[in-house]
Amino acid sequence: MIDRALTQRIANAVERGSSRAQAGPGTAATVPGDLVAICTDARLRVVTYTGLQPLVGLPEPEAIARSEWIAANVASMSALLDPVSERLASGGLLRGPMRAAASAVVSAEAGALTGYLSQRVMGQFEFVIVDPDAPARLLFVEPNIARAAARLEADPQELLTWIAFHEVTHAVQFTAVAWLRPHLAGLVGELVDSLELKVDPRALLKMPSLEDVRGLAAAFKDGGLVAAVGGAEQRDLLERIQAVMGVIEGHAEHVMDVVGADALPSLADLRAALDRRRRERPPLLALLERLIGLEAKMRQYEDGKRFCDAVAQAAGPAGLHRVFDSADMLPSAAELQDPDAWLRRTSVPAPA
Repeated sequence: MIDRALTQRIANAVERGSSRAQAGPGTAATVPGDLVAICTDARLRVVTYTGLQPLVGLPEPEAIARSEWIAANVASMSALLDPVSERLASGGLLRGPMRAAASAVVSAEAGALTGYLSQRVMGQFEFVIVDPDAPARLLFVEPNIARAAARLEADPQELLTWIAFHEVTHAVQFTAVAWLRPHLAGLVGELVDSLELKVDPRALLKMPSLEDVRGLAAAFKDGGLVAAVGGAEQRDLLERIQAVMGVIEGHAEHVMDVVGADALPSLADLRAALDRRRRERPPLLALLERLIGLEAKMRQYEDGKRFCDAVAQAAGPAGLHRVFDSADMLPSAAELQDPDAWLRRTSVPAPA
């Protein structure tokens, strides 16, 4: 469904255009400090706090340009969407010129989105989400870290170290918990397999009711396009995926603050500045984030961190890390909002 070359060209054009418009101090620089040493130290601190022991070596950290981040993520996106294209084609949809036209539209939209995101991401534990056996990468986007340090008025090396704590936590999660990547891949695969393209001529002639509009708006606000256009089955799967991602992201946010407390003199200022950066977006960018579901991702960080902070306070770090014992121990979307309910269901005891 995605033309990789076209998607990459558009993403790079969007990135270059925005970079020229935003050019200024700190927009192009190498990462400050020894990235390998920083990530090695981060691994030791994360493993010591979490008790999660990687079963394989973590990927070597890579300091990359935005164009490299774009290439990596276009490849991952293609691996996710290509099976959708094959299912539609095998079902008689999207053949010949229709398929070419759909590919061009999707590629253009994916390219614009990826180009936009390439300017914001500072670090990423990157892997193909639908293939749990594919190799992973530990990426740090140099110009974005430099620009963020300048805008946040933060010490560049402290900011890089803090980002490393977050991304290395993800690397430890996915290399220490053997079932986590297959579980997430299974949920996403199930969601993709459940998607159908149907056109009901009668529905095209029907004026939507006020309740229809309200329901669409609510779904759109909570989960972006998939939640808005999917049926009950898709929305349930999306909710389960969001709950898993909420734990994964919130746990990384929790850990980066805990281990950072001993290593970063400016931790409180970094946290306040990063939270402001996430909230203070121009109206146009805020609208775009809502359209593509990034607003929901921001809530994953916030809700997940609140859950992990609360469980760690009530049951200690060992109690919190019971969430990685099995898929059954993961909180539901409702439990993510109510840590006490998760503690009751799982019978995780308070520390002695």
